[in-house]
Amino acid sequence: MDFVLRKWSMSDTASVAKYANNPAIADNLRDAFPYPYTMADAEFYIKSCLDVNLEGQYTRAIDIDGEAVGSIGIFFKDDVYCKSAEIGYWLGEPFWGRGIMTAAISQMCTHTFKAYDVIRIFAEPFAQNAGSRCALEKAGFTLEGILKSSVYKNGRIYDSCMYALIKE
Repeated sequence: MDFVLRKWSMSDTASVAKYANNPAIADNLRDAFPYPYTMADAEFYIKSCLDVNLEGQYTRAIDIDGEAVGSIGIFFKDDVYCKSAEIGYWLGEPFWGRGIMTAAISQMCTHTFKAYDVIRIFAEPFAQNAGSRCALEKAGFTLEGILKSSVYKNGRIYDSCMYALIKE
């Protein structure tokens, strides 16, 4: 399935609210990603992506047929981690299992390594999130370790995984 990574637009609000309002997505992300996910949440998120004064991030809408169906972003670190960045993403459930996220991760990492002074991009999916882990591995990320009992989500403790891609 074809997709493009593009800049966000406030006109994406309805489609983001539509696809993000899913507990199967929210249950695998940090608590900053709410459920239920409202139009106000979508508007707030898109505004944060468009904020030109907000340094330290590079975000894109995942667009299929003119509709924003997911999000992907690179979040730059500072201090002793200034050569590292974290990648985060989500995709609407109707588009899972089609290789879209693997391709989006690869595109974002290729661009980041070319355009920014970063040598390491990492992700920390929850251990039980097999889809996210598979997408990272197919995009060339290496599992560096399992962080035992590192996540508290929905009243439960979970392991998370540390994946990284190092610039060649």
